[in-house]
This record gives sequence, C-alpha cells and structure tokens, in this order.
Amino acid sequence: MSWGGPGFVLTIIMLSMGAWVITTWIRAKHGYPIEDQWTGKVIERSDPDADRKISLLTNENEQLTGKIGRLEERIAVLERIATDANSSSVRLADEIERLRIEKDPA
Repeated sequence: MSWGGPGFVLTIIMLSMGAWVITTWIRAKHGYPIEDQWTGKVIERSDPDADRKISLLTNENEQLTGKIGRLEERIAVLERIATDANSSSVRLADEIERLRIEKDPA
C-alpha cells in the first residue's frame, strides 16, 4: 500500500466515518443527547413517563424522610433510657411501653 496514494486517504476517511457512526450509536443507546455536527442542533430522546417517575420518586423520598425522622426520635429515646443511670425499673417499663404504643397506634 502506498502511503501517498488515494487508497490510504480513502481508508482514513472510512475509518473516521465508522468511528463517528459507532460513537453516535453508543451515545443514542445510553440516552445521551445526539448533536448534529454541521448545524449544531441537539436531538434529545424524550421519556413519556419521566414526569410520572419523578413524581413517584419524590413521594417515596418524602415517605422515607418521615420514617427516618421517626426512627431518629426513637433512637434518641432509647439512648436516653439506656444511658440514664438514675432511672428506676418502673420508669424504664413506662418508657418502653410508650415506645410500643407509638410503634403500633392501631
């Protein structure tokens, strides 16, 4: 193969175009926006369920945040009970019973 011949130049051009096609395919497969190299337009994939997914995740996040807050309060009470050296057995039983009632309000 001649380094200065047209075959070498055409091979370089075909390799470049093949790499561009593969790169674009990978970007499209993984959800990245595809941009047109000549006009600069960006073609984005739209997900029709995206708003619904965001809403569900937001609600779940709020529920989990509430649960974490309640668990932190319970742990604080348990730590206070465990570290309180002057507590009597009656007071300890009352605190534990109160925690049971908070856990099962029904």
